[in-house]
Amino acid sequence: MLPAVVKLCCGISYPHLRSMSGKGFNAHTGPRSNITSENLLPKTEVAVSEDQLFYIQHGKEALRKAVSMLEDGEGWKLEIQENNGDVICSKVIPGAGKVFRLEAVLEASLDDLYDLLFVRVENMHEWNPSIQRVKVLKRAGPETIVTHEVSAETAGNLIGQRDFLSVRHSCKEKSCLYLGGAAIQLESFPPQAGFVRAEDGPTCIVIKALDEDTRKSSFTWLLNMDVKGWLPKSIVNQGLPRAQLDFTRHLRKRLSLR
Repeated sequence: MLPAVVKLCCGISYPHLRSMSGKGFNAHTGPRSNITSENLLPKTEVAVSEDQLFYIQHGKEALRKAVSMLEDGEGWKLEIQENNGDVICSKVIPGAGKVFRLEAVLEASLDDLYDLLFVRVENMHEWNPSIQRVKVLKRAGPETIVTHEVSAETAGNLIGQRDFLSVRHSCKEKSCLYLGGAAIQLESFPPQAGFVRAEDGPTCIVIKALDEDTRKSSFTWLLNMDVKGWLPKSIVNQGLPRAQLDFTRHLRKRLSLR
């Protein structure tokens, strides 16, 4: 259920692909973003096919929209505050519905998290029991992938088993990591028998190295998901923030084994 992942345009540009811009986060939305049109200016061109360009554009636009949602600090309501400092807030956004923002601090560097959440995304099931499998179906350059993900049927899973077809896009800067994405439809990979295909809306994870300790990172996750099916909204609104807490707990456990 991991929403998507990113190394946008930092040092790499694609012909005919516009740069993504961002304004930064304020005190209400977590770490401040360094994504701007200036620091994403073309530096090295990489030739891509028209097919690859479509996926790159889709991933970049999803990341831009998700970051924009985080940047709007108005209207967030506290949902859960854990003893370890993890906080989840929610907000109803026109056109997107109810989205959830988790904020946490992790004992890990940007490189550690980039490796686990993007480079080795197909291994996620090894440390996250909520995931049955993740398969990379297509690669569009080094920063964009198309994945098929199947959630596990685990005890206590309020939402039930789902599958996802998503574009994931990454942007890795010196002190920030942006992971974003959204659902996509492919004629070559229709919904699978036996699964309800859920859809990630524009979603993102923003990770920022803490100034005082590069081995610690702030972790901000915007979860924007349509689980589909016939579940009551009350069940969905309980299940999604719970899934965020479960994911973060499993991620911490994996990081502790380094």
